[in-house]
Amino acid sequence: MLDLLFRNIDFLIDLVLAFITMSLGLNLSKKDFSNIISFPGSLGIGLVAQMILHPISAIILMAFADFSPAVKVGFIIITLCPGGVTSNLVSFLLKGNVALSISLTVVNGLLCMFTLPILVNLSLDYFINQSSTIELPLLKTITHIGMVTIVPALIGVFINSKFTDLAHKIKPVLKYLLPILLMLIFGVKFLAPHDKGGIHLSNEELWSLGFWVLLLNFAGMILGYLLGALFKINIQNKVTIMVEVGLQNTALALLIAGNILKNADMQKPAMVYAMITFFSTLIFAWLIKTTSLKFFDKSKSA
Repeated sequence: MLDLLFRNIDFLIDLVLAFITMSLGLNLSKKDFSNIISFPGSLGIGLVAQMILHPISAIILMAFADFSPAVKVGFIIITLCPGGVTSNLVSFLLKGNVALSISLTVVNGLLCMFTLPILVNLSLDYFINQSSTIELPLLKTITHIGMVTIVPALIGVFINSKFTDLAHKIKPVLKYLLPILLMLIFGVKFLAPHDKGGIHLSNEELWSLGFWVLLLNFAGMILGYLLGALFKINIQNKVTIMVEVGLQNTALALLIAGNILKNADMQKPAMVYAMITFFSTLIFAWLIKTTSLKFFDKSKSA
């Protein structure tokens, strides 16, 4: 059984990623698309924090980190990915603006289908300086991302609109099942032999990568919070943006680094990111929210 999982790990990553985005589609309705218009300021702030500030913070951090160029690219790839069901779940647990969370995930997911291949190739050129040797094929990557993100999301929207009762029954189950499936996938990836796509991390690598993963995680959340505070959006939206910036779709990062680029070192940051950032984001965002509510007035603007 394990050998079967090991031999099909790349396919399983695609499958779980497709289920994740389908579950997002199940949560979308016409009302949710109108919510994008309802939160233009917060949506724009969130996208700037996710797509511009967070990757810049990763580049700055990697300038000080003593990693191989491939591992540094792996960190950049994480920040170029959108959020996912995990960030939506954490926003829900923290009583954030779940509609805004889903809107950010969907819009960023659509945009990254085109931005991610270009920016990853720029990162390869900058850190490895051999983009002609290791390169993401643009059309193939856009098609691959679209097939495991946009198409399943549209299927989810269709099910939600045509089979509403079914969608309502499976949504609560998927909310908690999909993060478990993600952990299973990363567990299989961790245990699989190297020649079957496995990623082995020594204790030294876990500690070293874990330190920089937490720095990147906290940097993204702090940037999201400060940008929201600068534009005086309410605490609920600030917390939501913090979570969206702090938690990335690591399954998509693995797809890019592993399934497409076939580089083991580039996958290591995503593996460690997946292991610890759910809990670090939940705890840190809760502390920030609790502190803000206790010592600062809530802004009423959205």
